[in-house]
Amino acid sequence: QRARSQFAQAVADLAARPQSIDTLRSAGVVCLLRPLLLDVVPSIRQTTALALGRLADYDVDLAEAVVRAGILPQLICALPEENRYYKKTAAFVLRAIAKHSPQLAQAVVQCGALEMLVICLEDFDPGVKEGASWAFGYIARHNPELSQAVVDAGAVPLLVLCIQEPEIALKRIAASTLSDISKHSPELAQTVVDAGAIAHLAQMIPNPDAKLKRQVLSALSQIAKHSVDLAELVVEAEIFPVVLTCLKDSDEYVKKNGATLIREIAKHTPELSQLIVNSGGVAAVIDCIGSCRGTVRLPGIMTLGYVAAHSENLSMAVIVSKGIPPLCVCLIEEHEDHIKAAAAWALGQIGRHTAEHARHVAVADVLPTLLDIYVDARSSEDLKMKATLKNILQKCTYLPALEPLLHEAPPNIMKHIIGQFSKVLPHDSKARRLFVTTGGLKKVQEIKAEPGSLLQEYINTINNCYPEEIVR
Repeated sequence: QRARSQFAQAVADLAARPQSIDTLRSAGVVCLLRPLLLDVVPSIRQTTALALGRLADYDVDLAEAVVRAGILPQLICALPEENRYYKKTAAFVLRAIAKHSPQLAQAVVQCGALEMLVICLEDFDPGVKEGASWAFGYIARHNPELSQAVVDAGAVPLLVLCIQEPEIALKRIAASTLSDISKHSPELAQTVVDAGAIAHLAQMIPNPDAKLKRQVLSALSQIAKHSVDLAELVVEAEIFPVVLTCLKDSDEYVKKNGATLIREIAKHTPELSQLIVNSGGVAAVIDCIGSCRGTVRLPGIMTLGYVAAHSENLSMAVIVSKGIPPLCVCLIEEHEDHIKAAAAWALGQIGRHTAEHARHVAVADVLPTLLDIYVDARSSEDLKMKATLKNILQKCTYLPALEPLLHEAPPNIMKHIIGQFSKVLPHDSKARRLFVTTGGLKKVQEIKAEPGSLLQEYINTINNCYPEEIVR
């Protein structure tokens, strides 16, 4: 008995050190441990399970070896009768295997582990519940089918009970697992909602524990993202204005997840966006973008774009709240193309409604920056597409901002710029004078346009505003 105990303990200790794993693997350690799972001594069974969990956690090959050795049925066969330490360790083994791939998670499901994990969720010990919640989360996160299997096993109502327990660690894991279940489809999110999760999650937003807040905000985002109805249910839980405090949190992930939740609500309808504006949400998001860097900014940038896209009034609300300058800063400061692309897209949504909206964007001196990004060979295709200026140029009649672009814009953008000049110059004598003195008219004469093309028509319209000798 002592030898068996020492062997299991030695392997468990070695399995915790990455440098020992290959030696253990080549010694065929999984097959050596297998009989010890059925040992008569509970502490040996438990230490063996811990060793197997650490091995399976290390890499996918060892996790597959554990499954191939037929260990899972042995691991869970007498789980309900085992003590809490064994239950915790068994849940760790299941989680360590399930995390690697959908195929391994499916193997965990097929051996009947979900029913046993549900029994663990009903256990009196919070550590056992935590282990089971964690295992369910690793299974559910892979795909909708596995998530549905977790729902069918009856885990959701028990997870909702877990988020009401006093232990912070258990609340965190249970909220995270509800998030993993909700993310795949509206139907799965609805199952979580029907179990009464929203009200309990919403109550935890002000909790001082940052890790819990991250998971709570993530779970609410995953529910709200699917449909207008689900987003409205989240809003009805009175998350505003309390969720706005998360945007000032010292924890970057709390900020990011808070902004993501607001984004998922804003994208659905003008009414939901208006609610965010009314609760001071746009100003809070703008402050958040200004106070952080990198991907933490991204959901906030997207929120401004979604709000502005819905209507002229909502776009004006973003402008009035001084939303344009921080977006311009993102274009200059950020190095990642996808963040720049989001900022360019958001500016396009703000400027696309009317000449007044476009003028606000143009006055911020952002058009030359967008043009530089567009002509930069290093910019990704997506970034170039978002930075084309087309949305803004089609409405912008503010010529002082357009004129500098005449000298560097490529032909496909030049067409839009010349188009705007041809709209304004015939009706504005002051603009016509300026256009000559700043060299704009001279530049127009240098443009080679195909006869009969739209561009040629625009140029003719501009030239017709002036006496022939000035054009010459």
